[in-house]
Amino acid sequence: MHKKLLNSIGTLESLRNLKQEELSLLTKELRTFIIEAVAAKAGHLGASLGVVELTIAIHYVFNTPKDELIWDVGHQAYGHKILTGRKDLFDTNRQKNGISGFPKRSESVFDSFGVGHSSTSISAALGMAVASKLKGDLKKQHIAVIGDASIASGMAFEGLNHAGVTNCNLLVILNDNAIGIDPSVGALKQYFTNVKKGTQKQDNIFEALNFDYSGPIDGHNLPLLISELNRLKNVNGPKFLHIITTKGKGLRQAEENQVTYHAPGKFDPKTGDLYNQIDSIQPPKFQDVFGYTIVELAHQNKNIIGITPAMPTGSSLKYMMEKIPERAFDVGIAEQHAVTFAAGLATQGMVPFCNIYSTFLQRAYDQVIHDVAIQSLPVIFCLDRAGLVGEDGATHHGVFDIAYLRCIPNLIIFAPRNEIELRNIMYTAQLGLKQPIAIRYPRGRGFNIEWKQPFSKIKIGKGYCLKKGTKTAILSIGSIAQNITKALELIEDTTLFSHFDMRFVKPLDLEMLHDIFKSHETIVTIEDSSIKGGFGSAIAEFSAEHNYTNKIITKGIPDTFIEHGTILELQQSLHLDPKSLSLFLKKMTD
Repeated sequence: MHKKLLNSIGTLESLRNLKQEELSLLTKELRTFIIEAVAAKAGHLGASLGVVELTIAIHYVFNTPKDELIWDVGHQAYGHKILTGRKDLFDTNRQKNGISGFPKRSESVFDSFGVGHSSTSISAALGMAVASKLKGDLKKQHIAVIGDASIASGMAFEGLNHAGVTNCNLLVILNDNAIGIDPSVGALKQYFTNVKKGTQKQDNIFEALNFDYSGPIDGHNLPLLISELNRLKNVNGPKFLHIITTKGKGLRQAEENQVTYHAPGKFDPKTGDLYNQIDSIQPPKFQDVFGYTIVELAHQNKNIIGITPAMPTGSSLKYMMEKIPERAFDVGIAEQHAVTFAAGLATQGMVPFCNIYSTFLQRAYDQVIHDVAIQSLPVIFCLDRAGLVGEDGATHHGVFDIAYLRCIPNLIIFAPRNEIELRNIMYTAQLGLKQPIAIRYPRGRGFNIEWKQPFSKIKIGKGYCLKKGTKTAILSIGSIAQNITKALELIEDTTLFSHFDMRFVKPLDLEMLHDIFKSHETIVTIEDSSIKGGFGSAIAEFSAEHNYTNKIITKGIPDTFIEHGTILELQQSLHLDPKSLSLFLKKMTD
């Protein structure tokens, strides 16, 4: 399809000058553009396809960017980016030095608020609306677009609860497609289903919160959307528009396989089919090692419970949900609840494995301290996507967990070097700990084809010597050890270097550390997490506490937010890839 109309839209003024009948052609062109762009470069697909009509309608009716538009999470904002001056840059989406896959304030005046984690849009939009009211600007509009999975989160309700007593110019648009990344869950989802069917007998929950409620309406009916938004523009106070959409709309496969086509990777833009994967035998993904291992352990231990906040596919808890559904829980986008729910289970002698992406556990920090650690409850936190995650960028890198967990008393922190270590620490943890443990592991594939070894118990707080040398001790934590091993293979003479996998950030292997500091001149710490407050800081603290005078060099993630790019590209820019590490170590010997 020749994208005549889309190419003619230089500014939103030219969009607003189109006739309504021309807009339906524009929806087709925009959908085709998104499909072709994601097919070529990968990214998030289904969410943006589902809101093409809504995106056009909002920009057609409202005076953006003066009127503030906030997309919750931002998976669905590709159409918005394309219409607001980034069409010609869109082939750089999620590429290093290219545009972000999420709305970002520093990228465009049209991106009113930076997002990446869910359920923040209502609070942010309300903040803007209150500011407008205080400035005396009563004409300015503030629009939050939130999905049915995101609105079930506690923070969204906190925003709604406050907004209902403000009389501010706020429009919340509920994009109801019954799916986030995985299908939506919970009582609120059932409520929306009943509203759609017309069988909901109870009063409207949003009207009870003092919102002017309208809907549900068809979110793919562009004329209806435009007339409804025009009407709502002139209604004062908090308003709520409930629209029904289909995630992946306009691409058959994306409509039929909504989980797969949330972020399908590269695919054939003409047919919509995914490219055939070459069936080579590869090491498993760390998430799958977790997923298969928890099922194996749960068959042996009837007290094991699996918990994930809305990430059954991403965390691979889906395997337990299929095999032992009564003991595996997707609690929806509710990280705080997930942690305290796990704490409650632990008080009753259950063994909860709470699987949360590292970047999302940040959202439940108080619960980790207050509900779990203070009470020494043996919750097993499995922190998937720890370290650099790649193209999702600054909002998703799991680089702060060591720093923010290390200061919490009663908490064990372990990072497996490989899949076998992940299995063994899961096995060890469920045998019965007297305190909580956090196990951090990376996104992507492991390193061992033969990973399914018999379980063996890991001694808490014990490190492991991978290589013995004479002068410089390299201390690492977790899977970054593989980069160090490869770096050492690139150096001819490695007799000066020792390499220790410390395994535990907390408790540290003090006996091993004393030996290391006494037998080596220089200590190099390497981690794929924040240097400030991280593993290297722990080693420096140990050194200071015991009055050692060894030279200490810390390598890891610097004190800056890391943008998007492939994991290798990001490691190269931070000098943490094998080649950069080998040059750094070689320089030390020279």
